Amino acid sequence: MRIPVQKQIVWWGVAAALLFATMWLLGQAILPFILGAGVAYLLDPVADRLERAGLSRTMSVVTISAIAVLLLVTIVLLVVPILVRQATSLVETAPEMFQKAQDILSARFPQLLPEGGNWDQALTELSDAFREQWSNVAQTVMSSVGGMISVVALLVIVPVVAFYLLLDWDRMVAEVDHLLPREHASTIRRLAREIDQALSGFVRGQGLVILILGTWYSIMLMLVGLPFGFFIGIMAAVLSFIPYVGVLIGGVTAIGVALFSFWGDPVWIAAVAAIFVTGQVVEGNYLQPKIVGGSVGLHPVWLLLALSVFGVLFGFVGMVAAVPLAATLGVLTRFMVERYRESALYTGQALPPEPGQPMLVEVVPRGTVETQIRNARWSADRERAQGMLQTMPEEHDRRSPE
Repeated sequence: MRIPVQKQIVWWGVAAALLFATMWLLGQAILPFILGAGVAYLLDPVADRLERAGLSRTMSVVTISAIAVLLLVTIVLLVVPILVRQATSLVETAPEMFQKAQDILSARFPQLLPEGGNWDQALTELSDAFREQWSNVAQTVMSSVGGMISVVALLVIVPVVAFYLLLDWDRMVAEVDHLLPREHASTIRRLAREIDQALSGFVRGQGLVILILGTWYSIMLMLVGLPFGFFIGIMAAVLSFIPYVGVLIGGVTAIGVALFSFWGDPVWIAAVAAIFVTGQVVEGNYLQPKIVGGSVGLHPVWLLLALSVFGVLFGFVGMVAAVPLAATLGVLTRFMVERYRESALYTGQALPPEPGQPMLVEVVPRGTVETQIRNARWSADRERAQGMLQTMPEEHDRRSPE
């Protein structure tokens, strides 16, 4: 017997609620496993390609793991210290930059100064607030990541989880496919393919765009001699997944530092501006259309909303899972809109009733039914005649004594 649709919706709703409750209650504990699953998901196409090249699954995973560990160690030893040092120096130098901007405005545009205003106090409060915000962000990140699970545990558990999941990824996908409800298996497979296309297209494509832009901005800013150029370039590239936000924040910060460092030498200030203009032109006209594409289904506004909502609900774990959850919800929303447009609520016309049970029809030679009816009549007449013959002796016996 077919399970009613209403009951199926209730069951799937309960399953989704249990999933969100698990993320909320065990968020920090399952964070390494979420990160490990994400790494395995991103590296699975690479392992499949190595398998097609002739390597076994185990050798493919071992090769990928060795390269990934080498890259991670290189980044931790070479890149992270530079970023931390330049970010700290930029925060410490910010009050001096504001003070120099005040002196320039006071000398060249005295009419902009408010009467009786205290610029020193305002700039001091602004710099203190800026420094406090950076401190709060750093403390929040460190407390979120290193509260219940230390950074060492992340560095140990995530690679191990990613290694074993990547080793058995195809087998796990096949097993999950076998567990799908048979009635909805084709629909679930279709939605899973669309989610995979949206998620992989965005994450892998946007990651490559960030890598290219980060290399361009950081190297070019360092070549022109801009202080903190490496940190500003990486920051602008990381924020580039939101259109215009990365180039706006990075460009304003870079030009502000250039005005402070290259005042009186407009050539280098113009060079800094040209670096960001070139990066924006290349990103908008080549990188985004060619690498990310316009059909991945993750609009930047939708992604920002997902980051904000899941970050508030589940903390750092929610921010990590925001991208896959946003891709999933986007695909499900488009699927529901598609079903809505096929429904009577949208068309204004009632849907045709579901077909009833089929009638079994047996094909027989012509005249078969008439023959069966005739035989049935003969049998009935014969039985009736036999009954009459049996009743006649009985009636004769009852009349004979008289």
